[in-house]
Amino acid sequence: MPTFAAVLQQPDFPVSDFLTELSRRRTFAIVAHPDAGKTTLTEKLLLFGGAIQTAGAVKSNKIKKSTVSDFMEIERQRGISVSTSVMGFEYRDLQINILDTPGHEDFSEDTYRTLTAVDSAIVAVDVAKGVETQTEKLTKVCRMRDTPIIFFVNKLDREGLDGFDLLDEIEQKLNVRVRPLSWPIGMGQRFKGVYNLYEKKLVLFNPHGKQEDEDLIVFEDLSHPDLEKHLGESAARTLREEVEVVETVYPEFKKEDYRSGKICPVFFGSAVNNFGVKEMLDCFVEIAPTPLPRDTEERRVLPEEPKMTGFVFKIFANMDPKHRDRIAFLRICSGKFERNKNYRHIRLEREFKFPNPTMFMASRKTLLEEAYPGDVVGLYDSGNFKIGDTLTEGEILHFKGIPSFSPEQFRYVENADPLKQKQFAKGLDQLMDEGVAQMFTRQSDGRRIIGTVGQLQFEVIQHRLESEYGAKCRYEPVNLHKACWVTSDDPKALQEFLDRRKRDIAKDKDDNMVFLAETAWTLQTVQENFPKVNFRFTSEV
Repeated sequence: MPTFAAVLQQPDFPVSDFLTELSRRRTFAIVAHPDAGKTTLTEKLLLFGGAIQTAGAVKSNKIKKSTVSDFMEIERQRGISVSTSVMGFEYRDLQINILDTPGHEDFSEDTYRTLTAVDSAIVAVDVAKGVETQTEKLTKVCRMRDTPIIFFVNKLDREGLDGFDLLDEIEQKLNVRVRPLSWPIGMGQRFKGVYNLYEKKLVLFNPHGKQEDEDLIVFEDLSHPDLEKHLGESAARTLREEVEVVETVYPEFKKEDYRSGKICPVFFGSAVNNFGVKEMLDCFVEIAPTPLPRDTEERRVLPEEPKMTGFVFKIFANMDPKHRDRIAFLRICSGKFERNKNYRHIRLEREFKFPNPTMFMASRKTLLEEAYPGDVVGLYDSGNFKIGDTLTEGEILHFKGIPSFSPEQFRYVENADPLKQKQFAKGLDQLMDEGVAQMFTRQSDGRRIIGTVGQLQFEVIQHRLESEYGAKCRYEPVNLHKACWVTSDDPKALQEFLDRRKRDIAKDKDDNMVFLAETAWTLQTVQENFPKVNFRFTSEV
């Protein structure tokens, strides 16, 4: 196994440059329940990072300026994120990689996979709604991986829950320990600003959509009488009392406790007004972890290893409809990725060279010459990649922990325009490669069935087929309970099962055998009658 100690013996490997680049990386996901302000928060982080000049708003199809991260037409129309966006920018001499994820539960599979490709997460919470369903699910996934979490309590310019009540709810519902690093001064009509506990600074609220240096007032000691001049007597007294409670009740903040997942910092603000975001960003770049080790089936991969390794966590078909490009998103886990260098595709056992690797600003792509651990590289793909694939410099590795997709809703899909059969077939094929839906072909009659996690995915597939491929589809109901992948160590037993249940057998996109169970009772009966057949409820990625 190549270790970083071995790198020191390689005179051609620029150790100091590599370590410097490694230490500059911060790769994180922004996750939240729908409408908690997640995509708006992403825009404001990009704004402070200088990556964009004006931030968009997620409202409706009437706005002229849409958000950078919601670049698909259906996202702009619906005002929601339906696909993970990757954005990179430099801030304070650091390379920041943001992955903005879908909040809607129908697209949670995309979010779960994205969380395998990041080193930390920021969870946005609506101050009025508190902890919501998707917040619980996504935080649980982060906790399972010990992913460091920062909470950003959003929409302080509106009336919401009391700060302490909200922190109690976060701790109880999400099973985490929190430590406020900023504290709100009122909310809604009474919102005057936040006190930055991390840097001992008072930040006054000015609802002008900007946050200027003159809004910052340094108060090393909150007992200073000038506090009343800025806040008024009542607000100043309340702030002093609440900060004293915070310092007494909540544990002292330690960077190592945050990085190990023991403590979650909490910041308060209003993303739509650019308020409180910079305080969180400045703290984040100081405390967030650099690229972390990744586990494979064979061993643990350390980011400082000299040999390049990486895995595909997302595939996006038709990112630019004009060019029909298909992009595989590769998370670099170790070593340095270089353009036009040969890398081993482990599953296909072939060498590949990439002349046009890209870095992202959502849908805008820039050619890159090299990338380091923590970076997400876009690889133009003609159909060679699947989610979960590994690239290395030769070593056989298989990265673990990339969740597979188990459909819960099913529909027949038919071509609605016989003149566009080629476009229909190509569109379905490429959209299925993205991994957010599965397609099964029933063996008895050749009919195609799409399985998804949620209802909204059917609408997205239908919309994208028409807008991106010029094809139309229609759906018909199909009564199914589960799709089970079937295997057996006994070929005779498997064949007997396939012959007996011929009407319920289908093949997935990769020609794997699938049993389509109409009811839970049917599934249970079949499992009892065919004990030598294995029924799996998830596909392998």
